[in-house]
Amino acid sequence: MTKGRTVATAMIGAAALLLSLVPSVHAAQCGNGPGGFEAWKREFSAEAQGKGIGQTAISALMQTNYASATINADRSQHSFSLSLDQFLAKRGATTIVARGRSLKQSQAAMFASIEQRYGVPPGPLIAIWGMETGFGSQRGNQNMLSSIATLAYDCRRPEFFTEQLYAALKLIDRGSLSGSTRGSMHGEVGQTQFMPKNILAYGTGNLDVAANALSSTANFLKANGWRAGAGYQPGEPNFAAIQAWNAAGVYQKAIALMGRQIDGGGGAAAAR
Repeated sequence: MTKGRTVATAMIGAAALLLSLVPSVHAAQCGNGPGGFEAWKREFSAEAQGKGIGQTAISALMQTNYASATINADRSQHSFSLSLDQFLAKRGATTIVARGRSLKQSQAAMFASIEQRYGVPPGPLIAIWGMETGFGSQRGNQNMLSSIATLAYDCRRPEFFTEQLYAALKLIDRGSLSGSTRGSMHGEVGQTQFMPKNILAYGTGNLDVAANALSSTANFLKANGWRAGAGYQPGEPNFAAIQAWNAAGVYQKAIALMGRQIDGGGGAAAAR
């Protein structure tokens, strides 16, 4: 062995020794039941503090409870496996379209302002509004932070919900949300059900206010490629933006169909 190789080998050995002396850092461990949730909260809180999350949000996180109802709902999303006709019937599409047409007329100035700014017509926004919360009447009554923390801890999709949890904690630090904010089973909040990460990226104000929620939804769609004046049915340019809103194919088609009917573009058969 040459002298140079001997020195290099020694340096590698020394580096390995130094690394072995540094305490290893592990992400908080996920779990599949309530048993490890309290320990996970302590581990996650320490990590979050190290990433700049403030004490207000940390305190809120430590007060969360394991949300069994959220886990049960997460395991039981059967409606997305229905046919389009079955899905439309289950979600009350006829009622959404009828109410949506009325709202399009009564709130014409608001929708015109949103379309002028973002290029999104009333139909798909109203369809999302009706589908998500029944036009604000069903926004959920779960503790938002407990729901998201539980899903971040759960081993099924921890990466996705860890991002959502960090976003929620940032919003709490800013005062935009609180530890007592109520939402739906997966932590969605507001009139059109925004997740925290999307609130940070696209939110335009208090999402319990319809105008803000609809503007935020239009902002989301525009950011995901919506082009003013282009079609939004399957195969048309703006359908991809609807796909970005929700990953379920039957949901996407339902929004496009109901949006077209609200906008006066034809009946059910024409949109399929």
